[in-house]
Amino acid sequence: MMASINSENKTNSKNLFPKSADCSYVSCYCEENVFKLCEDVTKRYPGEIQNCSVVFVSNARRKVPLWKQRAGKDEEKLVIWDYHVIFLYHPEPQKCLVYDLDSDLPFPTYVHKYITETFRTDQILKPDYFRFFRVVSAKEFLNNFSSDRRHMKRPDGSWIKPPPNYGPITNSNNPHNLEEFIQMEPAKGPGEVLSLTQFVQKFYKPAT
Repeated sequence: MMASINSENKTNSKNLFPKSADCSYVSCYCEENVFKLCEDVTKRYPGEIQNCSVVFVSNARRKVPLWKQRAGKDEEKLVIWDYHVIFLYHPEPQKCLVYDLDSDLPFPTYVHKYITETFRTDQILKPDYFRFFRVVSAKEFLNNFSSDRRHMKRPDGSWIKPPPNYGPITNSNNPHNLEEFIQMEPAKGPGEVLSLTQFVQKFYKPAT
């Protein structure tokens, strides 16, 4: 898979992240992992940030099944997250790559393969488990996202999962707006909210 991606690279697209092992990663902090990917692009390929998007995956019940996740215990690597966050690079209309540091798939993976392997179809799920997608431009995400990590603390103040070794990502306007990105009401929050079908139609453009 990686060989085919490299062989199809064109002059107007970049190999943004050569190795997943070189990326900032902390388990259960997917939104911050993606934030660091966005920062890395602005430092190394600033002109490409306009071709990048951040996608939050969740639903009203906060129960979204995703396959091929490293945290999965069964053969199909199925996990039911409350939410998940991925990074998209779409330098051309018919080329979109997904970067998911929690995935068991190659890094990156073409969007069609990622969707097929990770989301599959809503037709096999009860409506409560349908996945929705809040798509935000990477630049907007960098400018507006803020998290003091309160969602990762128990009532007694202890950590549910150890935090990253760098400080919280916050801005002066709002110390914590993660919930605005996770909730999937279309009329609220940044970016746009899509169904799985709409997400496929937006980012998968087969060659004609």
